[in-house]
Amino acid sequence: MNPVQTQLLAQIAQRAANTPHGKRTAIYKAGAAELGISIQTLQRKLKEVSVTKPRKRRSDAGCSALPLEEAQKISAVLLESIRANNKQLSTIERAVERLRSNGLIMAGRVDEATGLFQPLTNGAIARALKSYKLHPDQLLQDAPAVSLASNHPNHVWQVDASISTQFYLADNGAQAMNKAEFYDGKPGNLKKIERQRLWRYVITDHTSGTLYLEYVLGAESAENLCAVLINAMQKRHESDPFHGVPWMLMTDPGAAMTSGIFRNLCRAMSIDLIINQVGNARAKGQVEQAHNIVEREFESALKFQPAHSLEQINTWAGQWMRYYNATAIHTRTRRTRYGVWQLIRQEELRLAPSVEVCRELAVSTPEYRTVSNLLRISFRGDQFDVSTVPGVMVGEKLLITRNCWRDKDAAIAVLVGEDGREQYHVIERIGMDQFGFAQTSATIGEQYKSHAETPAQVSRKVLEQIATGTTSEAEAEAARKAKAVPFGGLIDPHKHVSDTVLPTYMPRRGTSLNVNAPTVEHAPLTHVEAAKLLQPRLADLWSAESFGWLQREYPEGVPQDKLDVIEAELKRPAEVTRKPFSPVLAVVGGQ
Repeated sequence: MNPVQTQLLAQIAQRAANTPHGKRTAIYKAGAAELGISIQTLQRKLKEVSVTKPRKRRSDAGCSALPLEEAQKISAVLLESIRANNKQLSTIERAVERLRSNGLIMAGRVDEATGLFQPLTNGAIARALKSYKLHPDQLLQDAPAVSLASNHPNHVWQVDASISTQFYLADNGAQAMNKAEFYDGKPGNLKKIERQRLWRYVITDHTSGTLYLEYVLGAESAENLCAVLINAMQKRHESDPFHGVPWMLMTDPGAAMTSGIFRNLCRAMSIDLIINQVGNARAKGQVEQAHNIVEREFESALKFQPAHSLEQINTWAGQWMRYYNATAIHTRTRRTRYGVWQLIRQEELRLAPSVEVCRELAVSTPEYRTVSNLLRISFRGDQFDVSTVPGVMVGEKLLITRNCWRDKDAAIAVLVGEDGREQYHVIERIGMDQFGFAQTSATIGEQYKSHAETPAQVSRKVLEQIATGTTSEAEAEAARKAKAVPFGGLIDPHKHVSDTVLPTYMPRRGTSLNVNAPTVEHAPLTHVEAAKLLQPRLADLWSAESFGWLQREYPEGVPQDKLDVIEAELKRPAEVTRKPFSPVLAVVGGQ
């Protein structure tokens, strides 16, 4: 509006303000005719130039007739209907209808005057959800992110693979993939070009932003991943300073990233492997963004000049990579990527072995070795000293792998830290002298050496003091010498038995078992054999008369089980006339 129109609108607004309510229509019609606009347009323009008194805030502002418990149930139903792609399948109206029909919510109020139920409108429910911060639009927002930092170039690398969705390598070069021909609904077509599909591997240095690009054919496999990582660590073109072994490597939990061959390579190189949680691609957002840069800056050119071989496309990718890293200004550092990477110091740059050695290390599986009582382990035919490994104990198993930088005289012990991540500790090989003695051995009469106490030894001393009720090693030793009862006699080892109330069992009826018990029959003794056994028992009472009586009473031989009865009979006084032996006398044995 020009100044004249603005002044006229202000005059119309003033006249309408001075006119009683109900009589302003004529003023609006006259003003609209004067300006040549409709009454609706006039009303809209009057709001732009007039100053109105703000409405008084309602006393119940901020309050909702929808209780928090009902809002939570509605929000829970809405979240359950959300697909993995964050598409909401259920509306607020449908969720409220289902919950209300099942008697789980009321979502309304009863009019005190009429007693009629008045349901809340969908708009009121939506506003209530937002006031409670339970609306799906609020809940589906990304969780707050924390920015990550690295210490120096080569401190942290990020690696990721992605299928080049626009191109595959055909006989006549890189071809665009027709979406109507190659998609998930036609798996047969995708199968035909499976070995020809181009996979793009991108590695970025977190500090400088330097990116490394390489293409492979086939699939996202452990072999391809290891080959790309090995190539990235090598010194290449003079115009490409980016090389070396990273200290940490961040990747996603893909099958190739977590494979044994890839982990072997990282262990041998002492690379701390950091695998992101599933669905947390934002943790390695730098390399994800690098994919977008490659697609926009490099792959877009393949439509105008397709490559005819994998070597050709990698040659072009290398040229573009060096050009981009050397010329493009990074938004964070305000410098080129190569320019920032060149700030790396000598102690931060770890040079990688040759490609052949790296490939050998990738297939060398770490092995478990048992720690001897000399705090040594045997690995690849040599002895290694593990006394410097934190928390090492005799008899435990350590995971040992090769050391790519000192393969001759050192190895690496793979430990697991408190955070659950692998840590690497270098262990030295033990040399032997001409007599086969270890160079670390103590010479008799000249040296005295002892290992630091292992955690097991420290724990045993603490437990000894607990058992003896003492506070020092000397007191515990004195208590043991005094043969003190452990724990001061406070432990009754049988208390759990005596305190247990055993149930009383009802007797069970049984059936007698008729068993034909075997009978053992002994051959009768001859009179001479019986006399030899009876004479020591009777001593002076044995005589020739006793022998004659034995022959008369047992003419067929003397049973072995009757010796006690015969002894009692012969010990009877001589003046008692002995009657012929009878079973009754044998049993009673009286006079």
